[in-house]
Amino acid sequence: MAKLYFKYGAMGSSKTAQALITRFNYEERGMKVWLIKPATDTRDGADVIQSRIGLSAVCQPIKREDNILEIFKNEHQTDDVIIADEVQFFTAEQIDQLRLVVNEFDIPVLCFGLRTDFLTHCFPGSLRLFEIADSIAEIKTICTCGSKATVNARFDESGKIVTEGSQVMLGGNDSYVALCHRCYIERIRKEREN
Repeated sequence: MAKLYFKYGAMGSSKTAQALITRFNYEERGMKVWLIKPATDTRDGADVIQSRIGLSAVCQPIKREDNILEIFKNEHQTDDVIIADEVQFFTAEQIDQLRLVVNEFDIPVLCFGLRTDFLTHCFPGSLRLFEIADSIAEIKTICTCGSKATVNARFDESGKIVTEGSQVMLGGNDSYVALCHRCYIERIRKEREN
């Protein structure tokens, strides 16, 4: 019986690399993979998923108004698995549509993404996955101090930590650093004292 999987981690935890390795493993066994990501993520190109270690693949971008279940029914019913990257940017309704693909077509859906934003608030897509996924697994990474990182701290051009702004701002190592909660709070406190 197929499952809906959510594999989450902080920035730099190799989520995308693991998604692409998983894709390779399915394809190596002759299976068809529908690789998708939200159209919101244009960092490496509209239809490209790319990891920080250099792995990349062409994917299908999904717009906010797209119905994933209908696209699957019309274009991908012969596929064996769906692998979705950057799922935090999907709407809660789109996560429900992925759930229905699992239920109605008995194919696995593997979702990779962030748990929370730079203010430690859950993204809508991630929250919905926590509510309905069959399997939830953390992909761990470390803070600069060596502890487990759980916060995606956002920094401005001058290197100051950002504590307000829109939830979505695309960026990589130049904008975000994975920190443990202690280092995150200490950094905010130190900058406010100066």
